[in-house]
Amino acid sequence: MRTLYYAPGAASFVVHWLLIELGLDAELRKVDTAAGEQKSPEYLALNPNGVVPTFVDEGRPMFEAAAIIMTLGDRYASGRLAPMFDAPERATYNQWMFHLANAVQPLFRIWWYPHEPAGEANAELVRQQVIPRIEAAWQRLDDHLAKNGPYLLGGQPSIADFYLTMLMRWSRNMPKPADRFPHLGALAAKMKARPSFATLYEREGLTDWA
Repeated sequence: MRTLYYAPGAASFVVHWLLIELGLDAELRKVDTAAGEQKSPEYLALNPNGVVPTFVDEGRPMFEAAAIIMTLGDRYASGRLAPMFDAPERATYNQWMFHLANAVQPLFRIWWYPHEPAGEANAELVRQQVIPRIEAAWQRLDDHLAKNGPYLLGGQPSIADFYLTMLMRWSRNMPKPADRFPHLGALAAKMKARPSFATLYEREGLTDWA
């Protein structure tokens, strides 16, 4: 039995999307993050970080969205959405997954919670400093796609593209959203055209960036 603890549009988005894409059944348990349910003792027993997602498979809880989707890819989409371990593309796949998790996603934390690194008095200054860093990250990705696209690994989509699409969605209200960059915008359009994306939006009750 699989269970996904999620909040609409949060980092659980990509896990939920991949479950739909792969046709995997899972019980969905919505976590009311506004009410602080992710900090409850019951939830912290599964995920001591107090964030979503948490994915439970055969009684084993797992956190970190990137790790969850890489695991799902290896188990259920190896050779299709995830390169085989001995495939030449595997190293590039690992590179982009870790880059998105370590160099791109953390910038959103700074944007949404600018008081954390520097205090409330400096929140706006922090935001102004992180904007060019986010846009530079998009430019590097767009440059890569221009030379090696249309997907991160070339001609076929991988789980890394699902992850990138979630991050692009998160930028929709920023001064220069990711899909304003031409090659990122083209990738986003391809990924949003997948039937699984429409199903995900219906299930999570999302309407923006559709």
